[in-house]
Amino acid sequence: MVATVNVEEGNGASPTWTVITQGRYCTRDSYNPGLNDPCVVPTSSFNYSYWKSHRIAFSGTFTQINNIRWYTGGTIKTDWALGTGGKLLVGIKSTGDNGCPTGSYDQAAGTQGTTGYDMDDTTNGHTYYKTGTSNHSAPADADTYVSGSPLTVDSNTYTSADASYHVVTQVKIFTDATQGDKANTTLTFRYDEI
Repeated sequence: MVATVNVEEGNGASPTWTVITQGRYCTRDSYNPGLNDPCVVPTSSFNYSYWKSHRIAFSGTFTQINNIRWYTGGTIKTDWALGTGGKLLVGIKSTGDNGCPTGSYDQAAGTQGTTGYDMDDTTNGHTYYKTGTSNHSAPADADTYVSGSPLTVDSNTYTSADASYHVVTQVKIFTDATQGDKANTTLTFRYDEI
């Protein structure tokens, strides 16, 4: 037998973890915003989406799951035309696992309909990843993590039903970005199972 594995998105203060097959970056804390509160091209400086928290949850019959990694296709900032310096950001740490433990989850926030808070902002950023936190490293360009060089999310070994650390991402948009709905892209979790 093999494990049953689902991707989940966390939203709300508690949070609520919802199984998803696709997600949408926007300026509200919602796993399924539809066309409401889209990301907005700013008139100056940068705007951000609300950050997203994604993890894998596993159940069923397996001996162990470990070595959980995550990667992109490497072309998001170009494919989505996010403007000069625009990109998909991913929260990282300077050493060790880059995923966020469930107990350190932080609800996304900002000005709904306009911009999310920069996850690295000293005051309003993500509590686990922002400037001034332990083991801090500035959020990275997610395009640097591809199948041949994935992001290490969680090095724990799981032997029963559970969920991994979560990956925290957000879109950063500059004034010369192209407004509008973007093409689908694949963000991939990889793990070892025996």
